[in-house]
Amino acid sequence: MNQREVIIAEAVRSPFGRYFGGLSKVRPDDLLGFTLASLAKKIPNLDLERVDDVMIGDSNGAGEDNRNVARMGSLLAGFPVTIPGVTINRLCGSGAEAIIQASRAIRSGDSDYIIAGGVEVMSRAPWIVERTSKEEPTNPVFNQSTVGWRLTNPLFPAHWTASLGRCSEEVAERFNISRQAQDEWAHRSHQLAAAAWDKKLHEGFVVPFGDVTKDESIRADGTLEKLASLPSVFSENGAGTAGNSSPLNDGSVAMLITDRAGTDNLGLTGIGRILGAQVTATNPNEFTLAPVSAIHKVLARTGKKFSDIKVWEINEAFASMVLTVLHEVPEIDLAKVNINGGSIAIGHPVGASAARVVVDCARELKRQGGGIGIAAACIGVGLGVAIVVEVKG
Repeated sequence: MNQREVIIAEAVRSPFGRYFGGLSKVRPDDLLGFTLASLAKKIPNLDLERVDDVMIGDSNGAGEDNRNVARMGSLLAGFPVTIPGVTINRLCGSGAEAIIQASRAIRSGDSDYIIAGGVEVMSRAPWIVERTSKEEPTNPVFNQSTVGWRLTNPLFPAHWTASLGRCSEEVAERFNISRQAQDEWAHRSHQLAAAAWDKKLHEGFVVPFGDVTKDESIRADGTLEKLASLPSVFSENGAGTAGNSSPLNDGSVAMLITDRAGTDNLGLTGIGRILGAQVTATNPNEFTLAPVSAIHKVLARTGKKFSDIKVWEINEAFASMVLTVLHEVPEIDLAKVNINGGSIAIGHPVGASAARVVVDCARELKRQGGGIGIAAACIGVGLGVAIVVEVKG
């Protein structure tokens, strides 16, 4: 049986709000519902009754996003009750995994139209109390659920369960990636992200939510001197700081994935094609290295070479992580990486971020007249993902 091509027909996202910023009073299911409704509004020819599934990445699932936020968001968007929904958790790769699973369903012919994306409202992540009996605890211990390990199994080695920031820092130390290099990368991210907004590159993609009209974490007026003055946060005298790490954010992304017949029926040309994807794994404390194997594997699977790649979007969980990947994959042309800024500036709402980099990769390729790009991300607990996107010139 011939496999069908997979096309991102259209996409939208909310602005990414800062931690306890403009979107912090919005429930994740409501924010997702808003984004899904915005996507449907953008595709007036789409008969929602023909949508086969809604696949949404979400990494928490412990608060208001519990009990299948994909389904809840779909209902809140006013979608037909006959559309199923599934919530997918691959931590920082959740939004990418939603795209991957949707792509497989389209490519195989199991589905014709799938809405995929991701959501995370990190400001509203709840405090969690461990439960070991039927009774209400008398002296509860509260565990944060915003990011990183929680209720950690004591059977895991301690170095596996160190903070994500410290793990990223340790790997970068092996390669002598300096604090200055990390601060310079962070400054680059903010400058490029601010310039992208100034150039109105997000028009038609980012949909304002109330008074929140743009990404809130971008510091256009930041300086290298300010970044250099920030204290270490992951270890004593370590290179990792709040300034060269991604912030905590709130946001959502949604896109329609279909095939060529689907875009033709809707009167759309599409944003880009998904050619292939790979998820790989390594030691949990070396998660920043995992994108390296994912990139090599997806290139091999799709028969592409580094010289074929015109745009790179690498999710900036930490500056140390991006610089680790660039150190280990010297074939990547720095001038082609995150040219409109990355998550250090734009923000990293965990379940949505990897979906954002895929769409940004395709949209930048389109601005450049077509070509092939790779969107990649590190994922906690030792995982990495890479997706190859193509835009016809």
